[in-house]
Amino acid sequence: MPPDSLPNEPQIDAEELVTGISEWVAMESPSDDPAAVNRLADRVVSECQDVGLAVERIPGEEGWADLVIARSGDSDVDGPGILVLGHIDTVHPIGTKEGDNPLRRDGDRLYGPGIYDMKAGTFMGLYAYRHLRRFERKPNLPVTFMFIPEEEVGSPFSRKYIEAEAAKAKYVLVGEPARHGGKVVVARKGAAFFTLRATGRPAHAGASHADGRSAIKEIARHVLEIEAMTDYERGVTCSVGTIKGGTGTNVVPRECEAQVDLRVITAEDGEEFCHKILSLKPYDPDVTLEVSGGMNRPPYEMSNGGRALFEFARAACLEHDFDLQYTPLTGGGSDGNFSGAMGIPTLDGMGADGAGAHTLEEYILISSLVPRTKMWVKLLERLE
Repeated sequence: MPPDSLPNEPQIDAEELVTGISEWVAMESPSDDPAAVNRLADRVVSECQDVGLAVERIPGEEGWADLVIARSGDSDVDGPGILVLGHIDTVHPIGTKEGDNPLRRDGDRLYGPGIYDMKAGTFMGLYAYRHLRRFERKPNLPVTFMFIPEEEVGSPFSRKYIEAEAAKAKYVLVGEPARHGGKVVVARKGAAFFTLRATGRPAHAGASHADGRSAIKEIARHVLEIEAMTDYERGVTCSVGTIKGGTGTNVVPRECEAQVDLRVITAEDGEEFCHKILSLKPYDPDVTLEVSGGMNRPPYEMSNGGRALFEFARAACLEHDFDLQYTPLTGGGSDGNFSGAMGIPTLDGMGADGAGAHTLEEYILISSLVPRTKMWVKLLERLE
């Protein structure tokens, strides 16, 4: 379909996108505050119903906020369709928008907590569907939107629902932020997380040091062992992110705990390195060591179907002079890991261009909103 036969293209309004995204960002929604996330979920439900989507709201479990699923009913095709994934939680605590990263506009940059990762991208996907409806157009395929409430902590509640919906989909589109100057994501490393807990024997650090068995010393030796597992050539990274232990300077510490982050490119490496970490044994026979954890998100690589989906998107973007590129691999995880690992063609990183994810300088580029939203519109309308 040539560009001049797409009357919906020129009318995408950058200022309307800025306003809508800003309103979502202003509704702060840290993952661990279910009431706050649910306030944004209320807004999402209303906006989905306004464009005729059938909404299902699944109550959160284990202290998480609700999962919102919205389905189109305007496709002429029955069967597998398009699954759109976006999360509405952020890593930033309530008050960030008035404090360390206020919602503000500075030239082409629009700042705010969670704006890049990933409220802008989540909003853009829904906006694109709304845009089609405005011009009495519709997708070729059924479209299902999922608004995830706890992606930033690994989607422990939502994962089973994501995988169930992905199994019914032909394509998966993910509104995570663009990478490296506007590139989409076609492959992601898998992520595993572990907790190491050592229990030793307390003693007075001065009067009876020899009677003690230091849990911190035990964990310290494992920190070096785990960090040494990093193999950049294989794309494997092991990082001990936090350590806590001990009760006082003059006490041989009885307890110590460490949190470990593992990233891998292949499922085979995930299995190998998870086994290595879970098989760790104490150096000191008088200290007990407990290791728990495992894969949180499986890795996914570009499949033939994923490559075809990217090429389809790139051709559509070239029509409006946007030369879409992809990054071959990223270490960050997303809900796209789940669908990609299942072999479902997945195009990730479709959100706004910008920078500063998880920082207090997080922003999007306003100039990226219209060309990337056009990409959303064309994929929703044309994929078949």
